[in-house]
Amino acid sequence: MKFDRPATTNPSDRMAVLGQPHTRIDGKLKTTGTAAYAYERHDAVEGQLYGYPLGAGIARGHVLAMDTREAEAAPGVVTVVTTLQMEKLPQDDRNIVRLFGGPEIVHYHQAIAVVVAETFEQARAAANMIRVTYDEDTSEIYNLAEKREMVEDQDIQTHTNVGDFHTAFGQAEVKLDATYVTPPQTHVMMEPHASIAHWTDGRLRVWTSSQMIDWHRQALATTFSLDPEAVHVESPFIGGGFGGKLFLRADAVLAALGAKKAGRPVKVALPRPMVINNTTHRAETIQHIRIGATKEGKITAIFHDCVSNTPPGGAGEDATNQTRYFYAGEHRLIVNRLAQVRLPESNSMRAPGEAAGLMALEVAMDEMAEKLGMDPVEFRIANDTQVVPENPSQKFSQRRFVECLRHGAETFGWTNPKPMSQRDGDWLIGHGMSGAYRGAPAQPSGARVRLQPNGRLIVETDMTDIGTGSYTILAQTAAEMTGLPMDRIEMRLGNSSFPVSSGSGGQFGAASSTAGLYAACVALRAMIAERMQADPDTLDFRDGQVIDGARSLPLSGFASEGEMVAEDKIEFGDFRSKEYKLATFAAHFVETRVNAYTGEIRLQRMLSVCDAGRILNPVTARSQVIGGMTMGVGSALMEKLDVDDKRGFFVNHDLAGYEVPVHLDIPQQEVIFLTGDDPVSTPLKAKGVGELGISGVAAAVANAIHNATGVRVRDFPITLDKFIDRLPPV
Repeated sequence: MKFDRPATTNPSDRMAVLGQPHTRIDGKLKTTGTAAYAYERHDAVEGQLYGYPLGAGIARGHVLAMDTREAEAAPGVVTVVTTLQMEKLPQDDRNIVRLFGGPEIVHYHQAIAVVVAETFEQARAAANMIRVTYDEDTSEIYNLAEKREMVEDQDIQTHTNVGDFHTAFGQAEVKLDATYVTPPQTHVMMEPHASIAHWTDGRLRVWTSSQMIDWHRQALATTFSLDPEAVHVESPFIGGGFGGKLFLRADAVLAALGAKKAGRPVKVALPRPMVINNTTHRAETIQHIRIGATKEGKITAIFHDCVSNTPPGGAGEDATNQTRYFYAGEHRLIVNRLAQVRLPESNSMRAPGEAAGLMALEVAMDEMAEKLGMDPVEFRIANDTQVVPENPSQKFSQRRFVECLRHGAETFGWTNPKPMSQRDGDWLIGHGMSGAYRGAPAQPSGARVRLQPNGRLIVETDMTDIGTGSYTILAQTAAEMTGLPMDRIEMRLGNSSFPVSSGSGGQFGAASSTAGLYAACVALRAMIAERMQADPDTLDFRDGQVIDGARSLPLSGFASEGEMVAEDKIEFGDFRSKEYKLATFAAHFVETRVNAYTGEIRLQRMLSVCDAGRILNPVTARSQVIGGMTMGVGSALMEKLDVDDKRGFFVNHDLAGYEVPVHLDIPQQEVIFLTGDDPVSTPLKAKGVGELGISGVAAAVANAIHNATGVRVRDFPITLDKFIDRLPPV
């Protein structure tokens, strides 16, 4: 099915099942511990061995020798595979750093060996017995601030150069010129990267934790020089990803190497330090923002320059993206720069770009409003736009940002209090707000439906559920389109033998995968209409019946002689990008308390008002937004990977040193979704919300802290050492 024009009235509009607050159909499995995650697939194949990885102890250089004799002689050890036993393994264009093979070390904790043994403990103990000799390169610079001045022309991307920024900024009546720093961050999903691998007759089967099944299948085929048809990947349950499981990583590669050499299936889970140093992270950014405006608050000039760290060939963290689209302003200069820093790979983490970019931009907007003497809500409203600022001929398909702001301000009780004007005993009270922008992309996505003689419907797609509710919203889509109750829908996800879906990432998963299933259901409805010699557009599917005027036939009857199978995929026409800009918007409001004596920060309450098209399930959508809000609090107050500038690794590479919010940090959260469909997005008129929830939240927290204390911190996270000496006198 080609989606090449805005959606009109269609069967999904009935909203009898879609749009309703259905609890997760996989919830019981997960809360009772019976959902089998990758490492727990004990019954997937018999004879599983345990692999334990060894990561490089240097960040740059070469492995000269590896003495594995003691490890190989250790109790229970079956085999040892080292990086010196093979050339560098092939890699596809999604993997920019080597996963295994050869002597070169390009980042700390790069996988250099795997020990395979009968038990986990035996494998771990033996891995610690391997003696490695390195030739270490100590000439690298790992400090982004130092590297910032060394960025070469080829690493500079000028996204926007409209008008004459320098002249307009020079002539502006009110100006802001500030620099903001956001730290490197890690995904720290609950489930580590884990895989089981098994070889049979030259074919590779992998049970893994993957957000993108087909990407992993293709990457494994490249890595092991196999036909993709000889690779099978399964990932039905995933304990979180946030972008960290988009790409093939060392766990699957090591498991496959170990299994091939041992002649038995092998399972490998990366220990937490290797999850943090071996896989990907959100890059650090240094962002320079300049805004010029009239005294009345109209932005006339805006400049946003970002530099972030990346290994050679990487993309870093483009924190300027939202600035191209969010606020009006005639004169614009937006530049992204990449500093080649040979830390572990920086790549996608929830809302890549916007999460870090709005941490800076929305603080800058708050500072600008203060300079103007304007309410920050009204300042944002004054600079709203219904067209893309750098391309006024392109309009937003749907943009209700102003409605988010006004509804949020009213619900929150926003009064724009002056800094340091609210106090409750020892506590300084602060209110802060921010805007949020996140794009609404869509990807091709396929699905297959199987109508059974007993009236059940089986749905098959390689779509994944990383805790986002994919099982539930896809079942709701199928139920809506076929008129079957939810308990008659059987969902089968995360298997490479199923049609290729969009996968989970980039806030495109829900919108794309449901559209793909919609296409498959339309194909099934067309097959049934043909058998009935009826017009498919006039058929009514409800309560297990197919109704055509006065005729009513049971849906199960069409499969009485055998299952009826329909398959299709959604493909998106370029009208979406040529004529429109698709995006989601939100307004965040936060109340904080700061202890006047100790500087302790306590979050009091949070509100997010979201504009994201049709909401397919308010229960799962709310969960996505409050999860993003919680991550935003972490970004504001605690999350930071500390870089050892001499050794080139992340020092706090475990959950003892890398702090994230816990339940007591988040006392009250409220989420409001604006009603309304976006017919340009997909046939179901829905857009994603999973990354909108984190975008802008950290800035709202920072703005609330400033409102409480009068202290402005531009270097995230806002830890005690950065402001306690500037607290107002008690």
